[in-house]
Amino acid sequence: MKAAFIKSVGGPDVIRYEDLPDPEVGESDVLVRVGAVSVNPIDTYIRGGLIPMEIPSPFVIGCDLAGTVESVGSSVTRFKPGDRVWGSNQGLLGRQGTFSELVSVDEGWLYATPNDVSDEDAAALALVGITAHLGLVREAGLKAGETLFVNGGSGGVGSTVIQVARAIGARVIATAGTDEKCQLCRDLGAEVAINYKTANVAEEVLKATPSGVAVYWETTREPDFEKIIGMLAERGRIVIMAGREAKPAFPVGPFYVKECSVHGFVMFKATQEEQQACATDLNEWLSSGAIKPRIDRVMPLSEAAEAHRVQEENTLNKAGSLAGKIVLKP
Repeated sequence: MKAAFIKSVGGPDVIRYEDLPDPEVGESDVLVRVGAVSVNPIDTYIRGGLIPMEIPSPFVIGCDLAGTVESVGSSVTRFKPGDRVWGSNQGLLGRQGTFSELVSVDEGWLYATPNDVSDEDAAALALVGITAHLGLVREAGLKAGETLFVNGGSGGVGSTVIQVARAIGARVIATAGTDEKCQLCRDLGAEVAINYKTANVAEEVLKATPSGVAVYWETTREPDFEKIIGMLAERGRIVIMAGREAKPAFPVGPFYVKECSVHGFVMFKATQEEQQACATDLNEWLSSGAIKPRIDRVMPLSEAAEAHRVQEENTLNKAGSLAGKIVLKP
């Protein structure tokens, strides 16, 4: 099979696109013919060696996939050949990744793809959808009628957070870096979208919701807790899912006086059962049209190195050239 893989960590140029042996299929594994994959910031961190994690050599990169079942292991009960499936959480903790024509995945990390959902949409939603659901439902306990603020609403995670929050029934305020991206946030369901380059975000948020926001979702790597806590309502919740090396100042007094809480989480540490629960809701919302993944571009899998360059420029260098996910097809 063709695969995008690395033999050592480094920059995007260490990615090779060549033939590798087809993967082995264990008793609980499902062999999937890949229809689409998507790129996530964590993919670039693992490839670059920024996250200390044991990886095999050669190591197929990538977390997300969608495709069609080719064969199943002897103990698999949930899927059969011909079924369409999607999943995430690959390329982590010693597991091979998904950027290949075929991938062998434990059935516990796979979910049925609704008939009316494309492989491209399923792959684009995988990691970011599960991340949004875990953060909003398991961590923040977001309820219908509450107000959510998304700091960075036009990217892969932010755009999904907006849509999941709206599917739950929450009101959404978001920021973006251009007027065009603000319009995108509104199109996705944000009631208010603020250009953080031209407006005072805190002032605009408190105009829109004078008592403050119930949940603040931070997508950036350097949170400003002084500003965040000033925007929170009583018992407001902060969701943190980025900034591995960040060590910002934290104003303890205003935080505890408001009885607020901070929820940090890592998607790939969630159990199979927790992620299955996310997938059940996501499939329902995908099929009903309540959620439509934001895809910035579709590229051939052979251009995985270029896709990593673009993702890295936007994640680490804030290039601002992405508004959604990069999807690759074998």
